[in-house]
Amino acid sequence: MIEFSHPWVLFFLALIPILWIWMLKAGHKLEGTVLVSSHRIFPENIKKKGMFKNHVLKVLRLSVLALMIISLAGPRRIDTLQETNVDVVDIVLVIDISSSMLATDFEPNRLEAVKKTADMFMQEREGDRMGLLVFAGETFIQCPLTVDQDVVRRLLKEIRVAEQAYDGTAIGMAIANATNRLRTSEAKSKVMILLSDGSNNAGELDPLTAADLASQFGIKIYTIGAGTDKSVSFVPGRGNMRNVIDEKTLKSIADKTGGRYFRAKDRFGLEDVYAEINALERTEIKVKEYTRYEELFAWFLLPALVGGLGTESFERYVLRKRT
Repeated sequence: MIEFSHPWVLFFLALIPILWIWMLKAGHKLEGTVLVSSHRIFPENIKKKGMFKNHVLKVLRLSVLALMIISLAGPRRIDTLQETNVDVVDIVLVIDISSSMLATDFEPNRLEAVKKTADMFMQEREGDRMGLLVFAGETFIQCPLTVDQDVVRRLLKEIRVAEQAYDGTAIGMAIANATNRLRTSEAKSKVMILLSDGSNNAGELDPLTAADLASQFGIKIYTIGAGTDKSVSFVPGRGNMRNVIDEKTLKSIADKTGGRYFRAKDRFGLEDVYAEINALERTEIKVKEYTRYEELFAWFLLPALVGGLGTESFERYVLRKRT
């Protein structure tokens, strides 16, 4: 973008056509002349050459004047530079992989529905660091915090329900292990999204004690209770069973850390929950704008100088005019 630091100077350009008309009509009267009895004594071609050279001189002088006016107006190029700072959020997804996650109240089952919606959530978190932890009776770090979301999403797809030897729901230990991954983070926001479909029945640490520990490190926990209140099939060969979500504990965990508790009773509800968390944890983008000016007057002043010298040389050495 080009602008002028003194745009009012450009109004003097309006004088140039006025000067041109004045030179043609009356300016010649101020020039040195030789009176002759008749112009017919000069050949026609000599007169045409003389008029052409005179017009060239006038055009050159007015061009030099125009360039000088533009130069005095202070032309400059403006470049706008933007510096963007994005506060990164560190997020650890903590997913229950106990046998009850095979329940079919979510299509095709709870675990697969969770994996699909969590993958959609990750795709919306470009620039954030993501981690993945799974738990049943024990906890397992599936993926440490990383900005490589392709790796996290690939490992998410590989999650399977825990083997029978590790079955159970150790919510307290899951929170403690995720806290250990987030506690040294220097991110402005540290978030844990814990999803479970049962109640704490394993592990050596109480969930509320673990939540207190997380809050001391500034970690916010969003908890999700996934599942219906109906009897559903989730253990092959054992018919329908009804699992109970400890909503009271999940709410307390969220409250202690400044997060929120959500309940998802089907896959669409689960998608809405992740979408709401995504909106709640939007980072603030700070944009600083800088303006750089590049002065361009030399591009007009130098041609004016060259044109002025050229005009003077043309007049003295080509037209042989003497003052």
